[in-house]
Parts: sequence; structure tokens; C-alpha cells
Amino acid sequence: QVQLVESGGGSVQAGGSLRLSCAASGSTWRYNSMGWFRQAPGKEREGVATIYTFSGSTYYSDSVKGRFTISQDNAKSTVYLQMNSLKPEDTAMYYCAAGALGGGPALTPQLFQYWGQGTQVTVSS
Repeated sequence: QVQLVESGGGSVQAGGSLRLSCAASGSTWRYNSMGWFRQAPGKEREGVATIYTFSGSTYYSDSVKGRFTISQDNAKSTVYLQMNSLKPEDTAMYYCAAGALGGGPALTPQLFQYWGQGTQVTVSS
């Protein structure tokens, strides 16, 4: 199994920045992609950014492109999400996920097998 633990959430004013971290442990050979997803109250979970751990290829949703950056430290089995220019509509529970994917854009939550517990991000106007 794979265990994922997120950290770095919090409250920030619009225009501010936060950095989320996700540390993986266990059978890390089971996945080739990690990603960040978010879910706001009353809304479906949506993909924010994903990265293929071997190639480093990254994918972003249109709503965060240019503002968020996903990166990784393979030695630490950790993925990060740097969030800049935050907006109130970015308010949500943010989840880290890992999965064994076949390639190509991977922003669909159903493609990922392992999930963290989530970390809350709140952006006030």
C-alpha cells in the first residue's frame, strides 16, 4: 500500500501564496504519477495539477495554470504544490493522490488509486 500525508494548508488573503506538501511512504513503486485535487463544498472533486514521477511531465487545470506549480523531490518521495495569486474560488479541501497511469494528461480523480486525508485551503477576499 501507499500512504500519503499532506501538509501546508491554511488561511490566506486573496493574492497570497501557500505551499502544500505531500509525503509518500510504503510501496512507492506502485505509482508513476502524483497529483493534487480539490473539492469545495457542494462540488465534485476536480484535478488541479499532476506530475509523472519518472518523466517530470506536468499537467494543470485551466483554472490554475500560470498560478500554481507542481514539483517533486523523488529522493524524499514528496510532491509539492506552490500556489500563488490565490483567489477566493481556490478555497477547498486539497487532496494528494498517487496512481499508476498509462500516460497522457491525468487530471481525472478516478484514475488515482491512493489518496491522502486532505488539507484545507481557505482564501478570503
